Amino acid sequence: MNRKAYAYLSITSLFWGANSVAGKIAVGHVSPMMLTTLRWVVALCVILAFMTPQIRRDWPKIKQHWLQLFLYGAFGFTLFNALLYSALNYTSAINAVIVQAGIPMLIFVMNFLLFRIPASPAQIIGFSVTLIGVLVTAAHGNFATLMQLEFNFGDVLMLFACLVYAGYTVSLRWKPTLHWQSFIAAPAFGALLSSLPLLWWEIGSGHAIAPDGLGWMIVLYAGIFPSLMSQVLYVRGVEMIGPNRAGLFINAIPVFGTLLSVVLIGEDFHLFHFVALLLVLGGIAIAEIGRPKQG
Repeated sequence: MNRKAYAYLSITSLFWGANSVAGKIAVGHVSPMMLTTLRWVVALCVILAFMTPQIRRDWPKIKQHWLQLFLYGAFGFTLFNALLYSALNYTSAINAVIVQAGIPMLIFVMNFLLFRIPASPAQIIGFSVTLIGVLVTAAHGNFATLMQLEFNFGDVLMLFACLVYAGYTVSLRWKPTLHWQSFIAAPAFGALLSSLPLLWWEIGSGHAIAPDGLGWMIVLYAGIFPSLMSQVLYVRGVEMIGPNRAGLFINAIPVFGTLLSVVLIGEDFHLFHFVALLLVLGGIAIAEIGRPKQG
């Protein structure tokens, strides 16, 4: 079970790392809220084409838990990605993916404060090492800049995005018992509905950009892989090994995202990025090796 969960969560991190890079490439080709909305249109087309029979079977339970499922979609799917895509208008893809490495620490803190879920000393050390890696990136290798409290607006948006997704992950402990197809379909519909006011605001402000050819390619990628496949695999991984351990695999996002940023969009790779990646990988190794036996 552990090996299967590791595979699911590693693939999830690969797709999410690529999602940050795709969001950076999308700048100028499709606007953030347009991308957020259209990706869920694509996802729902796939869902309706292949998952309708299962949705019909689970419809009574979906109606019973409609508000909870809607909120999963509004926060975990729409708000997180709206913040991510907006942040990428101001910060680099490398910064965005490495700042996401702070999510596991946030998951641990929320679980401890809300449910007193324990962590081993090794996990605490691992989380701390990961946080240092995030700070190295936020400070661009110079911790003195943190003392000046000067943050890129995109980095601030990413921090809010991390808080949102950490809260979503912790809240999965309350998710209703549904077939995975129905559990993804219902929040996906909620994600589309909750994205429409954001799109309306973007159009009204004059900042909307309809997708061009490259923009549509990004929409299709985001709608199929990060929106559907990653969400299914992530939820399954959380079910198998718990939110604290599953959340650690978010630390793999910087590894995939940084490499893809350098290869695909030619972003500069600095020494502090390398140091941050080593800290992130070291943190996940320490925390997973020293996890409590109960998982």
